[in-house]
Amino acid sequence: MTRSPFEEPPSCRLLPVLPLRDGALFPRASLETVVARPGTLKAVEMAGRCGRQLLVLAQKDPDLPLPSARDLQPLGTIAELVASEPRHDGNYHLELDGRERARVVSLVGLDTLVAEVQVVEEGDAGDEWGPAVEALARYIHAHANLREFLDSRRRSTEPMSWVNLACQHLPIAASARQKLLESDARERCLKISRGLDALLRKEQGS
Repeated sequence: MTRSPFEEPPSCRLLPVLPLRDGALFPRASLETVVARPGTLKAVEMAGRCGRQLLVLAQKDPDLPLPSARDLQPLGTIAELVASEPRHDGNYHLELDGRERARVVSLVGLDTLVAEVQVVEEGDAGDEWGPAVEALARYIHAHANLREFLDSRRRSTEPMSWVNLACQHLPIAASARQKLLESDARERCLKISRGLDALLRKEQGS
């Protein structure tokens, strides 16, 4: 049987897009953010009516007030909209849980964007998650208040959730964070274990 050219492949989904000015959402991690742009608020409303899922994409330039399709990174994370609360200033406070990475196939829309996406598999971290978690433990030991914060954002008991939380919340450049998101599980573990130890040495002046 011949597939119609308008028939969507089973691996594709259509999701409203939530642009992030500065940062990224990783699988098995959570993110709290405030949205104010009318187009983004419409995307949140759409998600609330359609399965409570969004595609979170980082902006290439965080200073752009109204990013278009070409201003967003091509790979992001499918997120579940856990909570959406109005604030006194008319903006909305959102809580998002990262589910899985996805690559944009196409983007349509102006103020409110909708993406056709394909899920990107994380792959197997193998034995690399061990050194990454150990590096994170060393970093947390030097930053006592960080453990409680990461615990409050953890959504899974799997070791990779710790690695993804580190990638999402530790003080690294937005471009470096996006590269970590684009890496598979094994490469991400390798990068974060090296990066955390280098960051700790820099902070300690050694």
